[in-house]
Amino acid sequence: MISLQHVSKKFGERQAVDNISFDIKDGETVALLGTSGCGKTTTLRMINRLTEADSGSIIVNGQSNKELPLEELRRGIGYVLQHNGLFPHYTIEENIAIVPGLFKWQAHKIKKRITELLAQLHLPENILAQYPAALSGGQQQRVGLARALAADPPILLMDEPFGALDAVTRAEITKDFRRLDILQSKTILLVTHDIQEAFALADRIILMHEGKIMQQGTAATLLFSPANNFVKDFFAQNRLQSELSAVTVADAAGFFAEGNNGNGQLVNVDHAQSLWELLEQQNGNNKANEINAASVLQALENWKKNFNE
Repeated sequence: MISLQHVSKKFGERQAVDNISFDIKDGETVALLGTSGCGKTTTLRMINRLTEADSGSIIVNGQSNKELPLEELRRGIGYVLQHNGLFPHYTIEENIAIVPGLFKWQAHKIKKRITELLAQLHLPENILAQYPAALSGGQQQRVGLARALAADPPILLMDEPFGALDAVTRAEITKDFRRLDILQSKTILLVTHDIQEAFALADRIILMHEGKIMQQGTAATLLFSPANNFVKDFFAQNRLQSELSAVTVADAAGFFAEGNNGNGQLVNVDHAQSLWELLEQQNGNNKANEINAASVLQALENWKKNFNE
C-alpha cells in the first residue's frame, strides 16, 4: 500500500532523512519510532507531499505520489495531528464534515457518515453542536480521528496523535484505538517516540536515528534480536516492561508452567493482550486460582529461551 525506496530529504545542510526504504502492506499498522529529530515526521509528511522528497520514490496504492494530482493523492489519505488540528470556530459537526464537503458529498450522505463515525468512535451525538474547547482532550482527539476518516480513506497517517494528552487519558485512548473496528481495514503509519505506544498499536516498528533506519521488524525482533548497539540501548530503559509488552498471551500461552486452571491452560483470559496487560489485570488479585506475577515472568523467560533458539 505504501512503498518508500531510497528516499532522502535535506533542510539546508541537515540531512533529515537519509536514503531510507520500507514497505507497508495493505491493512498493516506500522510505527515510525525514534528520538526527536530523527526524521520520522519528515518521512510521514513526504508521503502525502506536505514535504517534498529530494530523491527516491514514494509509491502510494500502486502509483507514484508525484504523478498523482495532490487532491487525488490526499483524498486517499487521512491525516491526524498531535494537537488534533480542529478549527476552534467550527462546531464538531462542521469540523468532521470539512473533507466530505470539499469532495462535494451530498448533505444527507455527510450526515449519515458523521452518525456512523460517532458510534464507531464512542462519541455522543450531543457534541455535534458544540465547539472543540467544550470537549475533553480525549474527545477532541477522537473528533480529529473522525475528521481524518470522514471520507473513508484507505490510508491513515498519524503524527504523535496522543502526544498532547495526559498519561491516563493517553493510556485509555491507546487501548480503545487498538480495538476500533473502523481501523481494522486501514493501512496506518504512526509516528511516535513512545515505546509502549508503538508496541501496543503496531504490527511492525521502524526504528530511526539521525535520518536512517536502524532496524525494522516486530517489537519482539527489535528487543530480542537487535541489529546494533543503538537498537539495544534504545530499549534499555524499562526493559522488563518493554519485554512484557512485546509478547502477547497468545505468544506465551504454551510456556506457562501453570495456568489459571492449574495445569498450564489459560482460561477466561484475553489471548490478544500483552503479558504486561495481563499483569495489570491481575494486579492486586491474590486468588489462588488466578495467574500470578511469578508465573507470567517465568512464561516470558521460557518464551525468550525458545525465541533465541
